[in-house]
Amino acid sequence: MNKENLTKVIAENSNYSRRKAEELIKLKMVSVNEQVAQLGEKVFGEDEIKINGQKLVRNQKIYIKLNKPVGYVCTNRSFKGEKNIFSLINIKEKIVSIGRLDKDSSGLLILTNDGDLNYKLSHPKFEHQKVYLVKIKNDNLLKNNCFLKKIKNEFMKGVDIEEKTLAKAKKLEIINEQNFKIILSEGKKRQIRRMFGFFGLKVESLKRIEFAGIKLDDLTEGEWKNLNKEEINILKK
Repeated sequence: MNKENLTKVIAENSNYSRRKAEELIKLKMVSVNEQVAQLGEKVFGEDEIKINGQKLVRNQKIYIKLNKPVGYVCTNRSFKGEKNIFSLINIKEKIVSIGRLDKDSSGLLILTNDGDLNYKLSHPKFEHQKVYLVKIKNDNLLKNNCFLKKIKNEFMKGVDIEEKTLAKAKKLEIINEQNFKIILSEGKKRQIRRMFGFFGLKVESLKRIEFAGIKLDDLTEGEWKNLNKEEINILKK
């Protein structure tokens, strides 16, 4: 069994952040197997961790998929007047969203308390595929087939959205003059909206239907469910 960083284990199984966990360790308020913990220490799954004398209960790993409605934000922090995706999920364990969808977008989100999986699915170097259905606001430009072909070509080559690198789509399928299916293997902020904006077009709706091999399927808006074993195995491959 692999060892995990103590601060990571505390953050995943309590309301403490990693930074706060480090502070507690420095203050000698954390013990591992009745020994005062050291900063940078790593622990096994069976090791007993106590914080200020109270045993840390490790949470069971949770893997959830959610169909995010428009109008909800994906942050773990609560802001007055904003609807939060975590209000849709009635569990007490601390979980995070892997990747995000902006407030105006909908569709598939994966949520978990598995820090290793979160890293592997969030870091750009792993290039996990994400599939989106996009509807563009009606525009006369869209009636021009040459213009549509230009968009497709430029999306594949890369569009300058004022980032360090060009924003690219792995695949762009033109369903009709207003509707597109897009596959990305990167995740720049509001990437799809900014890519279409480069051509003077505005996104009317954006929905993610697949992420890293997990499909939204028939999950209704605002509904969530635990991933099955097959889906978890797909994510961990």
